Amino acid sequence: MFNLKSSKLSLFGSSKNLEKDIDEFVNILSEVGLSFKSIVKRYLSHSTDENFEAMLEKVTEMESRADTITKQIEHALYEETLIPDARSDVLRLLEHLDELIGMYQGNCYHFSIQKPDFPEEFHSDLMSLTETVVDCVESLCLTVRSFFRDVRSVRDNAHKVTYHEKESDIKFSSLARRIFSSNLELDQKMHLRYFVEKIDRISDQAEDIADELIIYSIKRSV
Repeated sequence: MFNLKSSKLSLFGSSKNLEKDIDEFVNILSEVGLSFKSIVKRYLSHSTDENFEAMLEKVTEMESRADTITKQIEHALYEETLIPDARSDVLRLLEHLDELIGMYQGNCYHFSIQKPDFPEEFHSDLMSLTETVVDCVESLCLTVRSFFRDVRSVRDNAHKVTYHEKESDIKFSSLARRIFSSNLELDQKMHLRYFVEKIDRISDQAEDIADELIIYSIKRSV
């Protein structure tokens, strides 16, 4: 592990607890994304059955754990005066990452409450979009880790986020067109488009955070 006094590569310095907390937070973000992908797949095949609801409860538990970790990190940054030069950037980053977890959770609850009726002809495209969105967030997780451990690799990892975000936009547009070209009633078309757009917005948020990380990494390099 690099020491901040001699290198700008690692932001943790000798703070093992802070490193552990941030690692766990990023792990939760990644796991929530993988759970979301499984939840969408389960919904399309079984609707909101008991397994679906159990998976949703797991996401809720992970979101709650992420909130607890955020408080621990805030305490460490302020009470223990860790990484003071980057404190505001780290707190802002955590806030936006937490919003990303909330977007995943919100989409899960929308499926549970509103129960959109996706015809089978759209299942494959919806899963493809969901997988791309999750891949986008997975790339963001790598970008976050690189920001704390090896700032020089931030830009390369952020580029992968941008790539997946563009792919997500393409798949969203294609699926939305297919929905509105179908013979469904207009109200159902609007309802399905709402869900597709909400999923796509997750990748938009991920790209925004990746852009922030590039800026933060430049600040650290000055």
